[in-house]
Amino acid sequence: MPDWNTRLAVSYQDGTTTVVIQPIDSFSPSFALNAEVLHSLEQTHIGVIYSPQAISFTMTVKAIGPVVAQLTALAMQGKEFNIVLQESDGGTDWSFQQIVLSKCVITSATPTNATIAGAPAATFSGFSLQASATPKGGATITIGQH
Repeated sequence: MPDWNTRLAVSYQDGTTTVVIQPIDSFSPSFALNAEVLHSLEQTHIGVIYSPQAISFTMTVKAIGPVVAQLTALAMQGKEFNIVLQESDGGTDWSFQQIVLSKCVITSATPTNATIAGAPAATFSGFSLQASATPKGGATITIGQH
């Protein structure tokens, strides 16, 4: 049975200090690596047109503790941050050593209703200007702004 030894955190620089915000309950990245086939009147599939890459994400956190307040403050300040997903010490079941979305900005924050049962949550959506992935046994791959 796989043991997913990974952790997800948001980090940002506050002066010379790196601040880490966790736990994150769920995270859904989307990488739009746009390529369109080029046709002509004489022939089909003669080339490819590449569009700029787009990296967006949605993450959900429980509205208990300081995490929602910290993410809301980042959103309101328009402050850039990184989302880091990395293998914990001793992890062996994941394909990557680390995935990082860099220079992220939150574009919307949506809290859920408070109910009697269960903790409320907040969903944050945004985009990233750069993403990098380091697979096990391979070189780091980077897309976006360099």
